Amino acid sequence: MNLYQCFLTENDCYKSGRTIRPEGIMVHSTGANNPKLSRYVAPDDGRLGKPSPNHWNQSGVGACVHAFIGRLANGTAAIYQTLPWTMRGWHAGGEANNRYISFEICEDDLRDEHYFRAVYRQAVELTAFLCGVFSLDPLADGVVICHAEGYRRGIASNHMDVEHWFPIFGKTMDEFRRDTAMSMEEEHVLTYEQWVAYLERYRQELSARPAVMGELFSQAKELGITDGGRPLDFASREECAVMARNALLNQKTN
Repeated sequence: MNLYQCFLTENDCYKSGRTIRPEGIMVHSTGANNPKLSRYVAPDDGRLGKPSPNHWNQSGVGACVHAFIGRLANGTAAIYQTLPWTMRGWHAGGEANNRYISFEICEDDLRDEHYFRAVYRQAVELTAFLCGVFSLDPLADGVVICHAEGYRRGIASNHMDVEHWFPIFGKTMDEFRRDTAMSMEEEHVLTYEQWVAYLERYRQELSARPAVMGELFSQAKELGITDGGRPLDFASREECAVMARNALLNQKTN
C-alpha cells in the first residue's frame, strides 16, 4: 500500500470538525477523466505535482472524502489520506456520511487496464487496512459498499460509481469484498501506517473518556501547573514545556 497523508484543512468539511464511529467503508470514483491526485489534493508535497486550481483543499468545494487514490506526478499509483478516518466526510449525500469512511478513486478515460489494476489494488489494500484498524468484516452485509449500492440501500444519493467502471475490467463489488478479505488474511505484520492509525484511534478513545483526576493531578491543577483539561492522554512536548514552566513559576512565587 502506497499511503501518504495531506489533510484538506481548508475544506469546509474539515473545518466543521464533526466525527463518526465508522461502521463501514464506501467506495467512490470521481466521474471525471483526470487520474492525477493533484486534481483534488493540495498542496504539492514533492510527489503530487502542481495542484489544479479546482483542488479540494479550499473553502466552498462542498464535498470531502477521507482519501483519494490516483496517480502521483511520476505516474505511480498512490493513496492520499485527506481527512482523519473518524472525521465525518461529505461524500454520500445521505445517512452514509454519518457511518462510513469514504475514498475516491480518480477515474481516467476508463480504457486503461494497467491504470485500473494499479488503483484497484491500492483500493483493496486501503480497505483491508481500514477494516483491520476498525475491526470490520468486509464480507458482512453493508460493511464495504460502493456509492451505487449505498443509493439502493437508501443511505446515499443517486450515483453509479463504481458499477460503471469495475465491470469493464471484469470486477464487481462482490469480488472487491472478497479480495479485501483475502488481503486481510495475507497480512500478518503490523505496518507502520496501521500502528499510526491504531495510535490515533487509541488517543481519541482516551480523549472521549470522562476526566478522572487523581490526587497528584488535582494538586497540579491547584498549583496552576495544568488547567485540569490537558493532557488527556500522552503529553506533547509543548504541554510538557508549559507544565514545567508553570511549575518553576509556582516555585518562585512560593
